[in-house]
Amino acid sequence: MKKILIVGAGFLQSFVIKKAQNMGYETLAVDADPKAVGFYFADKHAVINIVDEKACLAYAQKENIDGVLTAATDYGVLTAAYIAKEMHLGGLDYEVAKLIKNKCKVRKRLFEAKVDDTEQAYEVGENTDIGALCGKLTFPVMVKPCDGSGSRGAARVDKAEQFAEACKNAMSASITHRAEVETFIVGKEYGAETLVANGKINVLGIMRKWMTNPPYYAELGHAIPTDLPQEVEERAKKCVESAVKALGINFGSVNMDMLITAEGKIHIIDIGARMGGNMIGPCIIPYGTGVDYVANMIRNAVGDEIDLTPRQKSAVATRLLAFGNGVVKQLPDFEGLEREYGVEIYHHLEVGQAVREYHTNLDGCGYIVAKASDVETAIGNAEKVLKVIGKTIFMMD
Repeated sequence: MKKILIVGAGFLQSFVIKKAQNMGYETLAVDADPKAVGFYFADKHAVINIVDEKACLAYAQKENIDGVLTAATDYGVLTAAYIAKEMHLGGLDYEVAKLIKNKCKVRKRLFEAKVDDTEQAYEVGENTDIGALCGKLTFPVMVKPCDGSGSRGAARVDKAEQFAEACKNAMSASITHRAEVETFIVGKEYGAETLVANGKINVLGIMRKWMTNPPYYAELGHAIPTDLPQEVEERAKKCVESAVKALGINFGSVNMDMLITAEGKIHIIDIGARMGGNMIGPCIIPYGTGVDYVANMIRNAVGDEIDLTPRQKSAVATRLLAFGNGVVKQLPDFEGLEREYGVEIYHHLEVGQAVREYHTNLDGCGYIVAKASDVETAIGNAEKVLKVIGKTIFMMD
């Protein structure tokens, strides 16, 4: 039996851990949280901070694993690549992993390769003259950490007097205390999911996306199929392929976000060298295309044969359980809602739980996944269920 190590064992990683175990692999997991939900499903686990590359490597070597991956978090990318390099396993090139972690360097590489229509960005560090840089900018701009995950520290800045504070917040959310500044682009946001395997770039899907309103930018949901003209969607796929090549991504999952303007201009705004969150892997891609994304990602990691042949085109939408500040007073009949609206609900709500206003993905309380005959119906059903849950948990009329 082959052994696979999952770097990270939180809520979203738990779907990968369960899948690997169900596929017959001996499944190991590491996470800094001793109560990580994924530990419940793993055959073995260890409480290790996933950014501690050497500690995670020592555990992987002790267990003599056959494959390693991370999913739905940027914090495990370097560690997974480091383990793969040191143990001669299939994995993302370690130097490429370091590059991907720095959004400023990624933007520079994409700009030099003329991958998309985005202008060159500025990098901000602790020694940057914020005032001088501010004088060069035309507002509004987007400020975000050069590394990190979950949209923390990202904000739209409309006025010069807000710029210094936004840079401070972005650098505070960055492991390397650096931030990226780029022109704020007016367009609709889309996501792309890709698996690089056996030397081939496989774009599994382009997805519609919904985000929070300014000044915070966090994901609220995804859906496929998109509302893009076929020609624009095909160009978006080509853009994704060009970005993967330009960055030298040689192995594994790639999650990409892009803005597409009304004129059809494509701007890549974020790239993660791992499977996306928000139920993209467990639900959106497999329900929408028939491709078992998570299973193939696992097989790819351990060197087993994969099959990425699309088998269907179906409508599916997800919606985060995102609310304002409050305390959970009661829980709805989740099973009844699932039956009535034809949805799946994944949550971690409890009576008495304090809920924070949704500013980043970490403030979410779970997900609604809706399938329907058409995408607008799927989106509508997810929205209806979200409203019912919100009213019920806070006992609103």
